[in-house]
Order: sequence, then structure tokens, then C-alpha cells
Amino acid sequence: MPTLRSPALLALALCLITFAVNLQAPLYTAYAELSGQGAGATAIAFSGYVLGVLPVLLLLGGLADRVGRRPLILVALGLSMLATLIMLLAPGLQALGLARLLLGAGTALASATGTAYMSELMPGSDNRRAATWVTASTSLGFGLGAALTSVFLLSGPDLRPGSFYLHLLLAALVLLAVWRLPDQRAPRTTPLLRLPCYPSGSLAYGLAILLAWACVGLVIALLPSILKQHGLASWSGFSTFCVISCGLLFQPLARRLPPARATAVGLLVLPCSYALLAWGADSGELAAVLLGTIAASSACYGFIYLGGLSAVNSLAGEEKTRASAGFFLLAYLGFSLPVILTGLLVDRLGAGAALLVFGLALLIGCLLVGLALWRSHKALSTGQLAALRLR
Repeated sequence: MPTLRSPALLALALCLITFAVNLQAPLYTAYAELSGQGAGATAIAFSGYVLGVLPVLLLLGGLADRVGRRPLILVALGLSMLATLIMLLAPGLQALGLARLLLGAGTALASATGTAYMSELMPGSDNRRAATWVTASTSLGFGLGAALTSVFLLSGPDLRPGSFYLHLLLAALVLLAVWRLPDQRAPRTTPLLRLPCYPSGSLAYGLAILLAWACVGLVIALLPSILKQHGLASWSGFSTFCVISCGLLFQPLARRLPPARATAVGLLVLPCSYALLAWGADSGELAAVLLGTIAASSACYGFIYLGGLSAVNSLAGEEKTRASAGFFLLAYLGFSLPVILTGLLVDRLGAGAALLVFGLALLIGCLLVGLALWRSHKALSTGQLAALRLR
């Protein structure tokens, strides 16, 4: 039977899985220089993540129902440890690409089943409470790894900072503890291949998180090299922490709003905050960068992340795992593909022009997704009203 400690232990496991994802982020520029490459190659290595995410979310939607939730969390923890070990043994862009692929596969396994597993460990709770625990733990993990690496780098350059060893130790301990978590399994006849699904009204939320995490990906992968031009490279890990984990500060407010309204607020904040951080990065204004990343985090890991995930799980009914996979599929596509294109633009046009092109695309995308969200919400509300009348 689930205990009060079970949700907390799962949250800690999810935090450590995502902790590894951006653990190396402050070293991206060092890896590129070591390999003699530029922003485009760095973005491509960074986006090896999506190559790990796609097969899991597209082809293994029924895996959790075949083998249970707990084994997937254990495998995700193991993959995160293997990725960290690779970067300790062979630092460089090639190793980064392989490590990112493993991290993508592990995070996809955890993302696809994390919310459903948390719901099972919280009997009697509503979907929003489980989603809140998942978004809080992963938001903290995604940002904390980069920030901790930056703290270790304050004492001097190091391709093997202490944060790597700390992750391996903590992840090993949590892996042993997760082994004892309770689990639920569906009948063995459940099909292994269950593609992600988008319940009616959920696609707009997936597109919103795509735009939000595209902004996050740009900050993590490309901002370090831009900040280095102004002698601010040591702050790149803290900017990563701000753009991700500061979203936790806004999740209590997001919880008090209906999911559609929370997502709409995020879509309003996102282009404005990006404009501030992009201007700060291009002009070397550190205060503007940090304020912009904190504001962007309110959208990316506060209003849009929590609002969208809550909405998708509410709309999914019994298909929570597949619907979560669909939501995170779009999120990780945004996290990778726009970053590659922007990185190539940085090498061709320079940082200022590339940031401007990305900003214009982000603004147009937010306007279109906001309109789609409004239409979807209106259609669902009309359908619910019609159903009440029929009764």
C-alpha cells in the first residue's frame, strides 16, 4: 500500500532524473572550444536529447502498463547516472551528444509515467495535486543541476566538477529506495505500442509548452556562448536555474487559476520576458538577463507547464499515460529543434540577428496558440453546456 513517504520518494527520484539533464549546461562553451566547434554544433549535440525522447514517447506508450511504473523510474535513474558517468570519462561535444540521447530516453520514460504513477501513490487526490508534485520536482531538478555545477565552477575551470560526483551518489541511493515503492500493473495483454494521444481540446496546451520549452532550450544551449562574449560565462548556470526552477515560485498562483487561464497568462508573459532576456544577453546586461529568465520561468515552468499538464490529465480520462506522452512529445520537440535552427543562425548571422528572428517567431507562435486555446476552451464549454441541457 502507498504510504505518505511514497509520493515524496517518487518526487525525489524525478528531481534527480531531471537534475542530470542540465548538469553539464555551464560547460557547453568549454566542450565546444575543446572540440573546435561553434554554436551550431553545440545546439546539435544539445538536441541529441530529442533522439532519445522520440522513440520512447512514440513507440513505447504501453510499456508502463506492461511492466509497471516503478521499473521505468528505475531505468530512468540508471540512464541519468550513465550519462553523468560518460561526461566524467570523456568530456566533449561528441560525448555530450551521446549523454543527451541517454538523458532524453530516461526523462521521456519518467515523464510518460510520472504523473500517472504519482496519482496512484496519492489515492483519493485530484489530478491537479499529482501534477503539482510532478511539475515542482522536475522544475527544481532541471534547474538545480546547472546551478550546482556553476557553484563548483566558481573556484575555477573544471571539466569534472564535484556536482557530477554528487549526482552519481544521490541517484544511487534513491535508486535503491525506489526499488521498494509500491506498483500497479495492468494485464499483460496490454499492447506495447500505444502512440501518444491528444484528447479533444488538449493540442493547444501541447503547442503552448512547445513554445515555452523552445525558449528554455535557447537559454540553456546558446546563452552561455553569448554571455561569454561579455565576460559573463560564469553566470550561465544561474541563468539556467532561473529560467527553470524559479517557475516554482509561480506554481501556487498557477494552481489557483483554471488551467486554460493559467496557460493563457503564460502565453502573455513569454514573449515579453524573452524580449528582456534577449536584449540583456546581446548587450551584456546581466540584471536584464536574470530578470528576463525569472519572468520566462513563470511561464515555462509555472503557468504553462502546470496549467497545461493539469488540463491534459483532466481531459485524458483513462488515457493519462498516452496523453502525458503527447504533451511531453511536443514539449521536447520545442526544447530541441528550434534551438538547432537558432544555433545555425547564430553562426551565420550573429547572436543579435538570431535572437531577433527567434523572438519574432515566438511572438507569432504565442498569438496563434493563444487563439487556438481560446477556441478550444470555448468549444469545450459549449459542449458541456449542451450536455447539461440534454440532461
